[in-house]
Amino acid sequence: MIPPDLSLEFVRVVEQAAIGAARTMGQGDGESADRVAVESMRREMESVAIAGSIVIGEGERDEAPMLFIGESVGTGQGPSVDIAVDPLEGTNLCATGASGAMAVLAAAEQGGLLHAPDVYMEKLVVPGVARDRVALDAPVAENLAGLASALGRDVDDLVIIVLDRPRHEGLIADIRRAGARIRLIGDGDLSAGISAAVSGTGVHAVMGTGGAPEGVLTAAAMRCLDGSIQGRLVLARPSDADRMGKMGITDLDRIYETEELAPGEDIIFAAAGVTRGTLLQGVRFFGDGIRSHCLVMTTRPRQVRFIDTIHVEDRPAPIIRF
Repeated sequence: MIPPDLSLEFVRVVEQAAIGAARTMGQGDGESADRVAVESMRREMESVAIAGSIVIGEGERDEAPMLFIGESVGTGQGPSVDIAVDPLEGTNLCATGASGAMAVLAAAEQGGLLHAPDVYMEKLVVPGVARDRVALDAPVAENLAGLASALGRDVDDLVIIVLDRPRHEGLIADIRRAGARIRLIGDGDLSAGISAAVSGTGVHAVMGTGGAPEGVLTAAAMRCLDGSIQGRLVLARPSDADRMGKMGITDLDRIYETEELAPGEDIIFAAAGVTRGTLLQGVRFFGDGIRSHCLVMTTRPRQVRFIDTIHVEDRPAPIIRF
């Protein structure tokens, strides 16, 4: 069992990654932003009392800075914990100053998160009430009709988020043909997936292909929010099959449900805003300190917490602004 108080330790980890990345915001250098977030997350993780192992992480697919799969993190003393990370979800968002960039990690007991390489994943994310009304292999129109029925809406009331990529031209056409509305995003399908499971965000589903690390992280969030994700790993190049095989993944057509992507009993999901988004405020710097905004969720106990923190610099008579 993972001690519940570890959730606050992981908040500290994503918080420092977000603050580091936010210092590069708008400078147009995504690689530098990634590197700073990774280094900040790795450095902060060194003091967490766990025997941690990275089981899936961002960076390997596109040779970006990364916490590599199999890397040991933490002090080495404490519970054995598997960790999925994306030190900077929305690299381009941070580099351009756009909204929605976050620092994210998920943790679970050993074996509690899918161990997979950093490849692509076909995904379908919906609210929990619709989990039995959709299927990854079903026609788009059929899935939208099932989703609308589960939500008590008409199809033309639905808003579907899709990454704006050439590979999604057919998917976009199918959604529009069915009558639903689309919100195209440049990056950040993880935060979009979380929004689909939260009532009142105006997002009803996420469809399309994105990164597998984001898929596992989304699954961890869905376990905490009672949402649903279905995913299938995608081969983008021949070497991907070899990498999957070395990790024990041999069925390349398998569709993973939420509980297969994140099967752990004790799951912690932590995220910190880098730039302002739908769910989280970004990091804000002022003369006497820094303000951060974090989300932390756990399955045991079932909790969802937003943490707004002002980090006051060590100066005489600091001024705190609200």
